[in-house]
Amino acid sequence: MIFQYNYIFNIFDLNVFIIVFLLLFWIGFFLSFFIIKSDARSQLVRVKVHLYFISSISGILFIFFPLPEIFLTNFWLIYLLIRIITSFAVRYIRFNVLRVDKFGQMKTLERGKNLLDVKDLKVFYPLIGGMFRRQIGVIKAVNGISFEINSGQTLGLVGESGCGKTTVALSILGLVKKTDGNIRFQDRAIHRKYPSNLRQKIQIVYQDPDASLNPRLKVFEIIAEPLKNLLGITKKDELRKRVLGLMKEVALKREHMDRYPHEFSGGQKQRIVIARALATNPELIILDEPTSALDVSVQAQILNLLKRLQKNYGYGYLFITHNLAAVNHIADRIAVMYLGQIVEIGDTEQIFSKPTHPYTRALLASRSEVDMKNRDIKFIIRGEVPSPITPPTGCTFHPRCSSDVRTKECEFDLPHKIKIEEDHYIWCVNPPKQ
Repeated sequence: MIFQYNYIFNIFDLNVFIIVFLLLFWIGFFLSFFIIKSDARSQLVRVKVHLYFISSISGILFIFFPLPEIFLTNFWLIYLLIRIITSFAVRYIRFNVLRVDKFGQMKTLERGKNLLDVKDLKVFYPLIGGMFRRQIGVIKAVNGISFEINSGQTLGLVGESGCGKTTVALSILGLVKKTDGNIRFQDRAIHRKYPSNLRQKIQIVYQDPDASLNPRLKVFEIIAEPLKNLLGITKKDELRKRVLGLMKEVALKREHMDRYPHEFSGGQKQRIVIARALATNPELIILDEPTSALDVSVQAQILNLLKRLQKNYGYGYLFITHNLAAVNHIADRIAVMYLGQIVEIGDTEQIFSKPTHPYTRALLASRSEVDMKNRDIKFIIRGEVPSPITPPTGCTFHPRCSSDVRTKECEFDLPHKIKIEEDHYIWCVNPPKQ
């Protein structure tokens, strides 16, 4: 029996031995890195460096154990084999014996707890032009908005198309880089590079379910994907059990589990998307026009489903829509956006019963209603939404404003925050008439 380090000393001097030692360590470190990272459950472990070091050091210790002389000629091969076995052993102990998947159980959230706090959020897109492709301006998609969402609460974000509602959602999710402002989730700053534990807590339901579902995957695989990637559940029996439970939550049947997306109606596809969003037991769900592509009867079903899920589990919703009837049905508070800015925010009852900002009044007056006696369009907001590249000076709504309090100052002065009543604010140049 001969010690490997004696064998290496006989071949190399001390300096070369140190280099070989460090080389073996880093080879083992990166080998452990790839083996441990190959398990989807590694995303659930915030600090993984200690796992790499444990497996690397255990491999280095192999040098100080005696081996029969016949094995020394294949020292490098045996070392790599030991390193691979050690890495797999560390991965097995960390993810199977210590049971990472216990963190994936669904739970009911404490209501009234602050989830999301957005302060002075700005998202500007550079405008490139000219012969040398330089920046010649900016598109102010979102220009200094602030709001909060608590658990068990729904904030409706409404406004005309192109006012920046979806950009707000994408910036919260880290899919669009914010120019300025703070986004905090549970009093922790959100950076563009999302950690997996935060990605698990914030989910989104997009407008078009057809674009959100992979046509090559069955429903089971679609819903199970976040369970595997974010919750670390790999056992097929456990996955099918979880998927079936989620499908029951959204009123889908067992036989739907092994079908493809094209075999479902629009409403059923949206239920699948919602089930996938619920798979990680999120705390905040962003709903970006979740009912606009659905029939009216199906819209009511999806809205009632969302309300029931919120009642049972206490989720917080950011409900983005231009459908005022839908937001009246589901939202607790409403924020009205115009050209990248919030112009009015308040409780749902305050917004619908006492709209104060001229744009909010115009928006409510222009909504369509079924009236067999009077089929004429009651109100149309005059003009078009200005370009965010060259917005009007002063109040951006002043070219379309028909308010009695509109003055010449509206064309030059910036709107300021005006309190109407408790938790009800508008951003306007002139206070409203009492």
